Amino acid sequence: MSTTDDVYAGANDTTEGKVFTVTGRDWDEIVEGLAGVEGVEERVVVNMGPQHPSTHGVLRLILEIEGETVTEARCGIGYLHTGIEKNMEFRSWVQGTTFVTRMDYLSPFFNEATYCLGVERLLDIEDQIPEKASVMRVLLMELNRISSHLVCIATGGMEIGALTVTTIGFRERELVLDLVELITGLRMNHAFIRPGGVAQDLPPGALDEIRGFVALMKKRLPEYAALCNANPIFKARLVDVGHLELDGCLALGITGPPLRATGYPWDLRKTEPYCGYEDYDFDVQTWDTCDAYGRFRVRLNEMWESLKLIEQAADRLAGLEGAPVMVADKKIAWPSQLSIGSDGMGNSLDHIRHIMGESMEALIHHFKLVTEGFRVPPGQAYVPIESPRGELGAHVVSDGGTRPFRTHFRDPSFTNLQATSVMSEGGQVADVIVAIASIDPVMGGVDR
Repeated sequence: MSTTDDVYAGANDTTEGKVFTVTGRDWDEIVEGLAGVEGVEERVVVNMGPQHPSTHGVLRLILEIEGETVTEARCGIGYLHTGIEKNMEFRSWVQGTTFVTRMDYLSPFFNEATYCLGVERLLDIEDQIPEKASVMRVLLMELNRISSHLVCIATGGMEIGALTVTTIGFRERELVLDLVELITGLRMNHAFIRPGGVAQDLPPGALDEIRGFVALMKKRLPEYAALCNANPIFKARLVDVGHLELDGCLALGITGPPLRATGYPWDLRKTEPYCGYEDYDFDVQTWDTCDAYGRFRVRLNEMWESLKLIEQAADRLAGLEGAPVMVADKKIAWPSQLSIGSDGMGNSLDHIRHIMGESMEALIHHFKLVTEGFRVPPGQAYVPIESPRGELGAHVVSDGGTRPFRTHFRDPSFTNLQATSVMSEGGQVADVIVAIASIDPVMGGVDR
């Protein structure tokens, strides 16, 4: 292969030898082009991403390959850095929810929940959160777990050519997003879970829609098992690929489905319950193959458990009609009374009438609460929760002011990406795609 005639495959001298920019061609031609390069024996360093449909976002993989075998794999991150954690230091505690919901954008409710639980611990109001708010949090998080796992399975299927899995995965996800939009008004970036509770009550008819969704999903989920569980092509791509045993997971801090696929039943909903999970009936799902196939089966089984949790939450909400969804302390509850008015927007007319025409003190309080925010006692808190990707926690620090002094997130996508090299090295280039998909990283959570 000539590197002087093709402007798209030119060679440049670097301190580490020649770098070839390859766009297409068969692998044999690339190897032939390296034949005369001193010290090179079919070993090449190539970039996969950051603009690549199989890297689950703007993730750059630096692969050293010998033939088709990966000898070294490294992650290059930071392409989706948003500065969310730093920006939060210049916003009120409640405004922080509008930032954190945009980190791991496939599981926004979990970002909001861990942050708000940390703030509530600093405020020492954990015991004052209304039961209905906690049940709604569980409901929304489990709906979100299903939608996140569906995206993981759908995109993973797309990357190995299982396009039917892709189409039905996004078909079911739309059903979840419709429900979430009905409850919060938005498909994503909700900022619905807030310090002290949730933004507003369930709209009329929401419980009927939720129960209809559960009934439909019980018919749809078996399709994934029928398409994939025993499919010889699907299993050939996933079985024994991305192998990582329990001791490796523990050494790297890997959590979530990759950990449970080793047979270890670590799930924070059971081991360190929050939001009342200890009062729900569900099982921790595990597998024992330590590979990509096991992680797929864990996620598929977890969606069934989430349906059980959603049913229980819906039954509880039916008995809590009219109950409060925000903490009673008016110095924390923000906004003071948020409910959809007759025009479908904003605060209720009763609340507007009260603060605009009946009480100057209420108007002043509302204005200060919205513009300045409430003060949080000095201290720090960390409340981990079980997100679809593993342990997600917010380390929240207050200096006694109306804004976070520091907030740092322990995002499972960031931690789990450490396993890339262990899962990929020694395998083939095609297996790197499967290994990354089995981790299910979301780069918004990695880079923040």
